[in-house]
Amino acid sequence: DQVLHIVPETFQQVQHLQHLCRTLLLDLWKPLLPQDICAGEDLHIRVPAPLVKEVKDSLDRHMISYKVLIPDVQELVDQSMPGERSNHRQVPEGYVYTEYHPMEEIYQWMVQIQKNNSELVTQHYLGKTIENREMYYLQISQPSDKTKKIVWMDCGIHAREWISPAFCQWFVKEILQNYKSDPQISRFLQNLDLYVLPVLNIDGYMYSWEKDRFWRKNRSPQMNGTCYGTDLNRNFNSSWGSVGVSYNCSSEVFCGTGPESEPETRAVAQFIEQRKSDILCYLTMHSYGQYILTPYGSTTEPPSNSEELILVAKQAASALMGKYGTNYQVGPTSLVLYSNSGSSRDWAHTIGIPFSYTFELRDKGTHGFLLPSDQIQPTCEETM
Repeated sequence: DQVLHIVPETFQQVQHLQHLCRTLLLDLWKPLLPQDICAGEDLHIRVPAPLVKEVKDSLDRHMISYKVLIPDVQELVDQSMPGERSNHRQVPEGYVYTEYHPMEEIYQWMVQIQKNNSELVTQHYLGKTIENREMYYLQISQPSDKTKKIVWMDCGIHAREWISPAFCQWFVKEILQNYKSDPQISRFLQNLDLYVLPVLNIDGYMYSWEKDRFWRKNRSPQMNGTCYGTDLNRNFNSSWGSVGVSYNCSSEVFCGTGPESEPETRAVAQFIEQRKSDILCYLTMHSYGQYILTPYGSTTEPPSNSEELILVAKQAASALMGKYGTNYQVGPTSLVLYSNSGSSRDWAHTIGIPFSYTFELRDKGTHGFLLPSDQIQPTCEETM
Protein backbone atom coordinates (compact mmCIF):
# COMPACT_ATOMS: atom_id res chain seq x y z
CA ASP A 1 0.00 0.00 0.00
CA GLN A 2 1.02 3.61 -0.54
CA VAL A 3 -0.18 6.91 0.86
CA LEU A 4 -0.47 9.67 -1.74
CA HIS A 5 -0.50 13.41 -1.13
CA ILE A 6 -2.51 15.45 -3.62
CA VAL A 7 -3.53 19.10 -3.71
CA PRO A 8 -6.32 19.36 -6.30
CA GLU A 9 -6.33 22.65 -8.20
CA THR A 10 -9.64 22.74 -10.04
CA PHE A 11 -13.23 21.78 -9.45
CA GLN A 12 -12.89 19.11 -12.18
CA GLN A 13 -9.95 17.56 -10.34
CA VAL A 14 -11.90 17.59 -7.09
CA GLN A 15 -14.81 15.83 -8.80
CA HIS A 16 -12.54 13.19 -10.29
CA LEU A 17 -10.86 12.54 -6.94
CA GLN A 18 -14.22 12.24 -5.19
CA HIS A 19 -15.30 9.77 -7.86
CA LEU A 20 -12.08 7.73 -7.48
CA CYS A 21 -12.38 7.58 -3.70
CA ARG A 22 -16.03 6.52 -3.86
CA THR A 23 -15.73 3.91 -6.60
CA LEU A 24 -12.48 2.31 -5.45
CA LEU A 25 -13.32 2.67 -1.73
CA LEU A 26 -9.93 4.24 -1.02
CA ASP A 27 -8.98 4.96 2.59
CA LEU A 28 -9.15 8.74 3.01
CA TRP A 29 -6.85 9.91 5.82
CA LYS A 30 -7.41 13.61 5.29
CA PRO A 31 -10.17 14.68 4.95
CA LEU A 32 -12.28 11.67 6.01
CA LEU A 33 -15.14 12.13 3.55
CA PRO A 34 -15.01 12.46 -0.25
CA GLN A 35 -17.40 15.43 -0.08
CA ASP A 36 -14.86 17.32 2.07
CA ILE A 37 -12.18 17.17 -0.64
CA CYS A 38 -11.66 20.70 -1.92
CA ALA A 39 -9.38 22.66 -4.22
CA GLY A 40 -6.19 23.97 -2.67
CA GLU A 41 -6.46 21.67 0.36
CA ASP A 42 -4.22 18.72 1.24
CA LEU A 43 -5.57 15.29 0.46
CA HIS A 44 -3.96 12.16 1.94
CA ILE A 45 -5.21 8.79 0.66
CA ARG A 46 -4.07 5.28 1.36
CA VAL A 47 -4.17 3.20 -1.82
CA PRO A 48 -4.13 -0.60 -1.51
CA ALA A 49 -1.18 -2.21 -3.33
CA PRO A 50 -3.29 -3.83 -6.11
CA LEU A 51 -4.80 -0.44 -7.01
CA VAL A 52 -1.67 1.74 -6.89
CA LYS A 53 -0.97 1.52 -10.63
CA GLU A 54 -4.60 2.08 -11.62
CA VAL A 55 -4.94 5.12 -9.34
CA LYS A 56 -1.66 6.72 -10.48
CA ASP A 57 -2.54 6.15 -14.15
CA SER A 58 -5.92 7.74 -13.59
CA LEU A 59 -4.33 10.76 -11.86
CA ASP A 60 -1.84 11.15 -14.72
CA ARG A 61 -4.62 10.98 -17.32
CA HIS A 62 -6.45 13.79 -15.54
CA MET A 63 -3.24 15.80 -15.14
CA ILE A 64 -3.52 15.65 -11.35
CA SER A 65 -0.09 15.86 -9.76
CA TYR A 66 0.63 13.81 -6.64
CA LYS A 67 3.48 13.00 -4.27
CA VAL A 68 4.05 9.61 -2.69
CA LEU A 69 3.90 10.41 1.02
CA ILE A 70 4.47 6.86 2.27
CA PRO A 71 5.97 4.54 -0.38
CA ASP A 72 5.58 1.37 1.68
CA VAL A 73 2.87 1.43 4.32
CA GLN A 74 3.63 -2.08 5.62
CA GLU A 75 7.24 -1.15 6.31
CA LEU A 76 6.12 1.72 8.55
CA VAL A 77 3.54 -0.52 10.24
CA ASP A 78 6.33 -2.96 11.08
CA GLN A 79 8.54 -0.16 12.39
CA SER A 80 5.90 1.15 14.77
CA MET A 81 5.51 -2.33 16.29
CA PRO A 82 7.57 -2.74 19.45
CA GLY A 83 10.51 -5.17 19.57
CA GLU A 84 10.21 -8.78 20.69
CA ARG A 85 7.54 -9.05 23.35
CA SER A 86 8.60 -12.41 24.73
CA ASN A 87 10.05 -11.05 27.98
CA HIS A 88 6.96 -9.94 29.85
CA ARG A 89 8.37 -6.85 31.41
CA GLN A 90 7.57 -5.77 34.91
CA VAL A 91 5.66 -2.50 34.97
CA PRO A 92 6.09 0.36 35.57
CA GLU A 93 9.82 0.30 36.56
CA GLY A 94 10.54 -1.70 33.44
CA TYR A 95 7.74 -0.06 31.50
CA VAL A 96 9.01 1.49 28.30
CA TYR A 97 7.12 4.70 27.63
CA THR A 98 8.88 5.22 24.31
CA GLU A 99 7.12 2.39 22.53
CA TYR A 100 3.52 1.53 21.77
CA HIS A 101 1.79 -0.98 24.02
CA PRO A 102 -1.01 -3.47 23.37
CA MET A 103 -4.11 -3.19 25.56
CA GLU A 104 -3.16 -6.09 27.82
CA GLU A 105 -0.01 -4.24 28.88
CA ILE A 106 -1.90 -0.98 29.37
CA TYR A 107 -4.32 -2.78 31.71
CA GLN A 108 -1.36 -4.15 33.72
CA TRP A 109 0.27 -0.74 33.72
CA MET A 110 -2.86 0.83 35.25
CA VAL A 111 -2.96 -1.67 38.08
CA GLN A 112 0.75 -1.24 38.75
CA ILE A 113 0.72 2.55 38.61
CA GLN A 114 -2.03 2.60 41.23
CA LYS A 115 -0.12 0.15 43.48
CA ASN A 116 3.06 2.19 43.26
CA ASN A 117 1.37 5.55 43.85
CA SER A 118 -1.47 4.62 46.15
CA GLU A 119 -1.34 7.95 48.01
CA LEU A 120 -2.28 9.76 44.80
CA VAL A 121 -3.78 7.37 42.24
CA THR A 122 -6.97 5.35 42.24
CA GLN A 123 -8.27 3.23 39.41
CA HIS A 124 -12.04 3.35 38.86
CA TYR A 125 -14.46 1.32 36.79
CA LEU A 126 -16.20 3.38 34.11
CA GLY A 127 -18.26 0.87 32.13
CA LYS A 128 -18.05 -1.89 29.55
CA THR A 129 -17.35 -1.90 25.84
CA ILE A 130 -19.59 -3.51 23.23
CA GLU A 131 -17.36 -6.63 23.42
CA ASN A 132 -17.71 -6.63 27.20
CA ARG A 133 -14.24 -5.39 28.12
CA GLU A 134 -13.93 -3.26 31.23
CA MET A 135 -13.16 0.44 30.92
CA TYR A 136 -11.17 2.07 33.72
CA TYR A 137 -9.96 5.58 34.34
CA LEU A 138 -7.24 6.79 36.69
CA GLN A 139 -7.96 9.50 39.22
CA ILE A 140 -4.93 11.48 40.34
CA SER A 141 -5.69 13.63 43.33
CA GLN A 142 -3.95 14.88 46.42
CA PRO A 143 -5.94 14.50 49.62
CA SER A 144 -7.42 17.86 50.51
CA ASP A 145 -10.23 19.46 52.49
CA LYS A 146 -11.34 21.73 49.69
CA THR A 147 -13.39 20.66 46.70
CA LYS A 148 -11.25 20.82 43.63
CA LYS A 149 -12.18 21.26 40.01
CA ILE A 150 -11.53 18.37 37.62
CA VAL A 151 -9.52 18.14 34.42
CA TRP A 152 -10.67 15.22 32.27
CA MET A 153 -8.45 13.70 29.59
CA ASP A 154 -9.30 10.79 27.32
CA CYS A 155 -7.11 9.09 24.75
CA GLY A 156 -7.66 6.50 22.06
CA ILE A 157 -11.26 7.22 21.01
CA HIS A 158 -10.00 6.39 17.51
CA ALA A 159 -8.24 3.04 17.42
CA ARG A 160 -5.50 3.73 14.86
CA GLU A 161 -4.26 6.91 16.55
CA TRP A 162 -1.70 5.05 18.67
CA ILE A 163 0.23 8.13 19.77
CA SER A 164 -2.84 9.17 21.77
CA PRO A 165 -2.87 6.37 24.42
CA ALA A 166 0.94 6.62 24.49
CA PHE A 167 0.53 10.27 25.47
CA CYS A 168 -2.01 9.52 28.22
CA GLN A 169 0.43 7.07 29.79
CA TRP A 170 3.33 9.50 29.47
CA PHE A 171 1.20 12.26 31.01
CA VAL A 172 0.38 10.14 34.07
CA LYS A 173 4.03 9.08 34.48
CA GLU A 174 5.27 12.70 34.25
CA ILE A 175 2.78 13.97 36.82
CA LEU A 176 3.66 11.19 39.26
CA GLN A 177 7.42 11.44 38.77
CA ASN A 178 7.57 15.19 39.14
CA TYR A 179 4.81 16.44 41.40
CA LYS A 180 7.13 16.58 44.41
CA SER A 181 9.95 18.42 42.67
CA ASP A 182 8.14 20.54 40.09
CA PRO A 183 6.36 23.52 41.71
CA GLN A 184 4.10 23.95 38.67
CA ILE A 185 2.79 20.37 38.88
CA SER A 186 2.47 20.46 42.64
CA ARG A 187 0.47 23.71 42.45
CA PHE A 188 -1.66 22.10 39.76
CA LEU A 189 -2.49 19.12 42.00
CA GLN A 190 -3.24 21.34 44.97
CA ASN A 191 -5.99 22.98 42.95
CA LEU A 192 -7.17 20.34 40.48
CA ASP A 193 -7.92 16.64 40.26
CA LEU A 194 -6.99 14.74 37.12
CA TYR A 195 -9.12 12.04 35.56
CA VAL A 196 -7.39 10.13 32.78
CA LEU A 197 -8.96 7.51 30.51
CA PRO A 198 -5.94 5.96 28.72
CA VAL A 199 -7.95 4.10 26.06
CA LEU A 200 -11.59 4.96 25.42
CA ASN A 201 -12.10 2.68 22.43
CA ILE A 202 -10.58 -0.52 23.83
CA ASP A 203 -12.13 -3.01 21.36
CA GLY A 204 -11.09 -0.91 18.38
CA TYR A 205 -7.59 -0.41 19.77
CA MET A 206 -7.14 -4.17 20.20
CA TYR A 207 -8.47 -4.74 16.70
CA SER A 208 -5.92 -2.26 15.33
CA TRP A 209 -3.16 -4.34 16.95
CA GLU A 210 -4.46 -7.73 15.93
CA LYS A 211 -6.29 -7.37 12.62
CA ASP A 212 -6.27 -3.99 10.90
CA ARG A 213 -3.77 -1.27 11.83
CA PHE A 214 -6.02 1.42 10.27
CA TRP A 215 -9.22 0.58 12.15
CA ARG A 216 -10.79 3.77 13.55
CA LYS A 217 -14.21 2.95 15.00
CA ASN A 218 -15.43 0.73 17.81
CA ARG A 219 -16.48 -2.86 17.02
CA SER A 220 -20.26 -2.76 17.34
CA PRO A 221 -21.91 -5.14 14.86
CA GLN A 222 -24.46 -3.58 12.49
CA MET A 223 -26.83 -5.12 9.94
CA ASN A 224 -26.79 -8.62 11.46
CA GLY A 225 -23.02 -8.64 11.78
CA THR A 226 -22.30 -7.93 8.12
CA CYS A 227 -20.68 -4.62 9.01
CA TYR A 228 -18.83 -3.33 12.06
CA GLY A 229 -18.08 -0.17 13.91
CA THR A 230 -19.40 3.23 14.93
CA ASP A 231 -17.21 6.33 15.01
CA LEU A 232 -17.45 7.10 18.73
CA ASN A 233 -16.47 10.70 18.08
CA ARG A 234 -19.63 11.18 16.00
CA ASN A 235 -21.84 9.40 18.53
CA PHE A 236 -22.18 12.03 21.29
CA ASN A 237 -25.41 13.92 21.79
CA SER A 238 -24.42 17.21 20.24
CA SER A 239 -26.08 18.10 16.91
CA TRP A 240 -25.92 14.34 16.37
CA GLY A 241 -26.07 13.14 12.77
CA SER A 242 -26.24 16.61 11.25
CA VAL A 243 -22.93 17.16 9.49
CA GLY A 244 -19.64 15.39 8.70
CA VAL A 245 -21.11 11.94 9.34
CA SER A 246 -22.49 9.00 7.44
CA TYR A 247 -25.49 6.79 8.13
CA ASN A 248 -23.80 3.97 6.27
CA CYS A 249 -22.10 1.51 8.59
CA SER A 250 -19.22 0.86 6.22
CA SER A 251 -18.16 4.52 6.46
CA GLU A 252 -15.30 5.58 8.76
CA VAL A 253 -17.60 8.27 10.15
CA PHE A 254 -20.73 6.17 10.70
CA CYS A 255 -22.44 8.01 13.56
CA GLY A 256 -24.31 5.04 15.03
CA THR A 257 -28.03 4.37 15.17
CA GLY A 258 -28.70 7.31 17.48
CA PRO A 259 -26.91 9.61 19.93
CA GLU A 260 -25.07 7.53 22.56
CA SER A 261 -26.08 4.31 20.81
CA GLU A 262 -22.67 2.88 21.81
CA PRO A 263 -21.84 1.65 25.32
CA GLU A 264 -18.43 3.37 25.28
CA THR A 265 -20.01 6.74 24.49
CA ARG A 266 -22.69 6.19 27.14
CA ALA A 267 -20.15 5.25 29.81
CA VAL A 268 -18.19 8.46 29.28
CA ALA A 269 -21.26 10.67 28.85
CA GLN A 270 -23.03 9.45 32.00
CA PHE A 271 -19.88 9.84 34.06
CA ILE A 272 -19.14 13.37 32.82
CA GLU A 273 -22.80 14.40 33.08
CA GLN A 274 -22.86 13.47 36.80
CA ARG A 275 -19.84 15.64 37.52
CA LYS A 276 -20.22 18.39 34.95
CA SER A 277 -20.44 21.23 37.46
CA ASP A 278 -17.02 20.24 38.85
CA ILE A 279 -15.26 19.75 35.51
CA LEU A 280 -13.26 22.74 34.39
CA CYS A 281 -11.63 21.27 31.34
CA TYR A 282 -12.30 18.41 28.91
CA LEU A 283 -9.32 17.29 26.81
CA THR A 284 -9.53 14.64 24.14
CA MET A 285 -6.32 13.47 22.44
CA HIS A 286 -6.18 12.46 18.77
CA SER A 287 -3.81 12.33 15.84
CA TYR A 288 -2.74 13.56 13.34
CA GLY A 289 -2.33 17.08 11.94
CA GLN A 290 -0.96 19.23 14.80
CA TYR A 291 -4.05 21.18 15.78
CA ILE A 292 -5.59 22.42 19.01
CA LEU A 293 -9.28 22.50 18.16
CA THR A 294 -12.01 24.39 19.98
CA PRO A 295 -15.80 24.02 19.72
CA TYR A 296 -17.71 23.78 17.53
CA GLY A 297 -17.41 21.29 14.73
CA SER A 298 -21.07 21.40 13.75
CA THR A 299 -21.46 25.16 13.34
CA THR A 300 -19.22 28.14 12.63
CA GLU A 301 -21.19 30.07 15.27
CA PRO A 302 -18.61 30.70 18.04
CA PRO A 303 -19.32 29.63 21.65
CA SER A 304 -19.93 32.41 24.19
CA ASN A 305 -16.46 32.09 25.76
CA SER A 306 -14.77 31.74 22.39
CA GLU A 307 -12.15 34.45 22.98
CA GLU A 308 -10.98 32.86 26.21
CA LEU A 309 -10.97 29.38 24.65
CA ILE A 310 -8.80 30.56 21.76
CA LEU A 311 -6.49 32.58 24.01
CA VAL A 312 -5.76 29.58 26.25
CA ALA A 313 -5.24 27.35 23.20
CA LYS A 314 -2.81 29.84 21.67
CA GLN A 315 -0.82 29.94 24.91
CA ALA A 316 -0.68 26.14 24.82
CA ALA A 317 0.42 26.14 21.18
CA SER A 318 3.19 28.62 21.82
CA ALA A 319 4.44 26.65 24.85
CA LEU A 320 4.33 23.53 22.71
CA MET A 321 6.37 25.20 20.00
CA GLY A 322 8.95 26.31 22.54
CA LYS A 323 10.23 22.77 23.04
CA TYR A 324 11.07 21.47 19.55
CA GLY A 325 9.62 24.14 17.28
CA THR A 326 6.60 22.00 16.38
CA ASN A 327 3.89 24.16 14.90
CA TYR A 328 0.26 23.70 16.03
CA GLN A 329 -2.66 25.48 14.42
CA VAL A 330 -5.39 26.77 16.76
CA GLY A 331 -9.05 27.37 16.03
CA PRO A 332 -12.63 26.08 15.89
CA THR A 333 -12.87 22.67 14.22
CA SER A 334 -15.43 23.82 11.67
CA LEU A 335 -13.13 26.59 10.46
CA VAL A 336 -9.63 25.07 10.56
CA LEU A 337 -10.38 21.42 9.81
CA TYR A 338 -13.80 20.25 8.66
CA SER A 339 -17.35 20.14 9.94
CA ASN A 340 -18.40 17.31 12.19
CA SER A 341 -21.20 16.65 14.64
CA GLY A 342 -21.55 14.39 17.65
CA SER A 343 -17.98 14.92 18.87
CA SER A 344 -17.14 14.57 22.56
CA ARG A 345 -15.50 18.01 22.56
CA ASP A 346 -18.63 19.79 21.28
CA TRP A 347 -20.85 17.79 23.62
CA ALA A 348 -18.72 18.59 26.68
CA HIS A 349 -18.93 22.29 25.91
CA THR A 350 -22.68 22.23 25.30
CA ILE A 351 -23.35 20.62 28.71
CA GLY A 352 -21.48 23.48 30.35
CA ILE A 353 -17.81 22.51 30.62
CA PRO A 354 -16.10 25.82 29.86
CA PHE A 355 -12.80 24.60 28.41
CA SER A 356 -13.11 21.82 25.89
CA TYR A 357 -10.34 20.95 23.42
CA THR A 358 -9.28 18.36 20.89
CA PHE A 359 -5.54 17.91 20.45
CA GLU A 360 -4.46 16.46 17.12
CA LEU A 361 -0.90 15.34 17.86
CA ARG A 362 2.01 14.83 15.44
CA ASP A 363 2.64 14.78 12.59
CA LYS A 364 1.32 16.63 9.54
CA GLY A 365 1.13 13.55 7.32
CA THR A 366 4.68 12.34 6.71
CA HIS A 367 3.80 9.25 8.74
CA GLY A 368 0.16 10.03 9.51
CA PHE A 369 -1.24 7.42 11.88
CA LEU A 370 2.04 5.49 11.69
CA LEU A 371 4.09 7.86 13.82
CA PRO A 372 7.38 6.00 14.49
CA SER A 373 7.98 5.09 18.12
CA ASP A 374 11.12 7.25 18.21
CA GLN A 375 8.76 10.24 18.02
CA ILE A 376 6.74 9.20 21.08
CA GLN A 377 9.11 10.92 23.50
CA PRO A 378 9.45 14.29 21.72
CA THR A 379 5.71 14.36 20.96
CA CYS A 380 4.84 13.70 24.60
CA GLU A 381 7.48 16.07 25.98
CA GLU A 382 6.27 19.03 23.95
CA THR A 383 2.59 18.27 24.60
CA MET A 384 3.11 18.05 28.37
